[in-house]
Amino acid sequence: MPDFTLKLGQNFQFKDLEIPETISFGGTQKLAMHDLVGGTRVIDSMGAFCAPVEWSGWLLGTEALARARELDDLRVSGKELVLQWSEICYIVVIREFRADFQRTYKIPYKISCEVSSDMSKYTMPDEGTGIDGLVKSDAAAMTDMASSIGDGTLSSLIDSANSAIDTVASFANAAQSTLSNVLQKVTAVRDRAQTLVASANSELMKVATLGGILPNNPVAQQVAKLNGQINSALSLPVLVQLDRVAGRMQTNIASVYKSAKHVVTAGGDLMKLAAKEYDDAMAWTSLAKANPELLWDPLVQGVKTLIVPPHKDTAGGLPNP
Repeated sequence: MPDFTLKLGQNFQFKDLEIPETISFGGTQKLAMHDLVGGTRVIDSMGAFCAPVEWSGWLLGTEALARARELDDLRVSGKELVLQWSEICYIVVIREFRADFQRTYKIPYKISCEVSSDMSKYTMPDEGTGIDGLVKSDAAAMTDMASSIGDGTLSSLIDSANSAIDTVASFANAAQSTLSNVLQKVTAVRDRAQTLVASANSELMKVATLGGILPNNPVAQQVAKLNGQINSALSLPVLVQLDRVAGRMQTNIASVYKSAKHVVTAGGDLMKLAAKEYDDAMAWTSLAKANPELLWDPLVQGVKTLIVPPHKDTAGGLPNP
């Protein structure tokens, strides 16, 4: 049996015979082929795309049918899920799930997932690398890529996202409103990148030959088309990579955003709640930062729903370290 764990989404972990002997990964390089007059061929590399991840196995035991239906529910939802095994991690959407009902305790299955992002190098960081370093590294990469693209709107959106990121001392302890603000700005960057990708693809697909060099076309028109296609061919791989980096940032920040707990409390104080949640009363500042209305007064008045970050801060009980 394989000695690795296989996890799909936040809660479904395959086990024992549910895990296949092998899982293939890899993909293709998208190429744009331009055949020119005289037998010359120009090949533009458009970017690497992952092939579907497919495998099969057996669901065995008293919960076999329930687990098969759980997998099918994930297919029906159509949501992006984290697929992770060993050091490989993808963001996927389940394209197909099939199960053969033989017995309630014996159900063979097969599954196919389409990959939207390869997170292998980023969601499995070396020990000591946290989400803050990952997000800031990606932000710097986006800034560098934007400078080579030369789109003013994109650069402005990235500057806005960087400003929001710079205000966050710790993503693990940031208030939900702060994380939401950063997510909105990163999403705006990704939306602009995807618009530019579509525009570049459209420019490259306008004509069948590079530059639209056809008989009787004015030279100036041919030159303009050629320049437009050259610029699109040069910028498209960078735009695709920038979109992937922005998507990775979304996933990393959203993972913190979604993992925070919501606790309903009637009165009391943040120190008692911190002692209960973190075994450390001095970590009340983590709760205060996530619930800004309580930052300078840890006493809870009335019934409130409080946000509890997944990790405590290191402020040592000081509200403004």
